[in-house]
Amino acid sequence: MSELPTPTATRLRAPSWRDSRLLVGVLLVLVSTVLGALALARADHRVPVYAATGFVGPGERLEPGDVTVVQVQLGDGTARYLPADAPLPPDTFALRNLGPGELVPAAGVGPASSVGVQQLSLLVDATSASALARGSLVDVYVNRPVAGTGVGRATFAGPERVLERVAVVRLAEEDAVLGGADQTRAVQVMVPRESVRDLVADVDLGSRITLVPVPGSAVGGSES
Repeated sequence: MSELPTPTATRLRAPSWRDSRLLVGVLLVLVSTVLGALALARADHRVPVYAATGFVGPGERLEPGDVTVVQVQLGDGTARYLPADAPLPPDTFALRNLGPGELVPAAGVGPASSVGVQQLSLLVDATSASALARGSLVDVYVNRPVAGTGVGRATFAGPERVLERVAVVRLAEEDAVLGGADQTRAVQVMVPRESVRDLVADVDLGSRITLVPVPGSAVGGSES
């Protein structure tokens, strides 16, 4: 009887770096890693901008404590806001009202030469002033005395609205209320430069000034 041939065992060889399939696999892994990293970087493309920590009225200097740095991802819209990749310039003033938590618009701040308002202190009825707070927006009404009427017994012509939506930036302490029966309280508002002269003249004439809060603005007891 003839002997059957004995099968020879085949050894498995470790893949060589010259193996094209191995090279293709490594290349695919590298490409996937790079593409994933790029996609992640684009998905988290946030930049630092400034946001107001509290109310800042128009004409007020923006101090470092008035702002905080937040990371935002707004695409092309990011350019509309004040970047926080550099310290806040010392000559930075609010050109309009900035609310707490609001991103500071680049067009909403500028140097002192760009400020179009001035701070003016007005004496108003103490009771109506108690409804106001720093950050209140008010319409200013002036009630002028009729010419020829005596002081203390003056007849008034009737209230006229002379300014709209001006910002209250400071109120005198309640214990600094002035007067007897007609108690008044000093309220500082930011008045457009072109209106300061006329409003000062009204004050000198003894006109009664009333500040009427704009609906939805800050009220007494809010941030001061």
